[in-house]
Amino acid sequence: MRRMDRSGILDHLQVAPKSKAGIAKIDTASIKGAPGDKKETEAASSELNQRLADLQERLWAENKRALLVVLQAIDAGGKDGAIRKVFGGVNPQGCRVTSFKAPSDDELAHDFLWRVHQATPRKGEIGIFNRSHYEDVLIVRVHELVPKKVWSKRYAAINDFESQLVASGTTILKFFLHISKDEQAERFRKRLENPEKNWKFRRADLEEREHWDEYQEAFEDALTKTSTKAAPWYVVPADHKWYRDWAVLSVIVDTMEQMDPQYPPPEEDLTSIVVD
Repeated sequence: MRRMDRSGILDHLQVAPKSKAGIAKIDTASIKGAPGDKKETEAASSELNQRLADLQERLWAENKRALLVVLQAIDAGGKDGAIRKVFGGVNPQGCRVTSFKAPSDDELAHDFLWRVHQATPRKGEIGIFNRSHYEDVLIVRVHELVPKKVWSKRYAAINDFESQLVASGTTILKFFLHISKDEQAERFRKRLENPEKNWKFRRADLEEREHWDEYQEAFEDALTKTSTKAAPWYVVPADHKWYRDWAVLSVIVDTMEQMDPQYPPPEEDLTSIVVD
């Protein structure tokens, strides 16, 4: 598959460093850049899945660098679905998903990045964060769990942390899966209507929904202050799941093709070896 040009059809998704994210102006139902309608885009995603599987095998074999994919979204934004669709075809031994929930007492006894650093991918791995260290400038801010003078300093700490990872050989891609308030309501309704989806519904989600505007403001600031050249944010319109999956896949595959991981040479000359 021909490598895509990052300055091309997906460039509009990236939050440029030192620029406002402007998520309020982004159409959450946009399918800009998609290769066609839903059917055509899903077919393109299937090809990208195969390409990702090949690149991940090469990254694992090379064992010199790592890729960290950060997924953030409002409740019902599609993080779990994106993980299934995007990474469903990769080798599990080279791919690790970490879901960050409420911190434990032990984690709270350390700095906010302590538990995150332990979950970063090893060389050769693709690490996926389902929620992440950004919760410490999102939910912590919205619910005033710590004073502003504390969380407001965390943007710089996050940038330093991510710069350190990049300097150590980890490529970082961060995705904000952007859905509308109406789309969130529709997804909540479907969870209530489908018995097989009831387990995903929590009353607390409705309580969080009351803070919609505060979360949007928190996301805007987080993306604006932490989208860097080394660790860029991508705002992915996510009302259409099929577009979301294609967009995330496209950015990841394009980035890994630029990384161009290589199979290592054999440890010895194999030309004279015969297996009887």
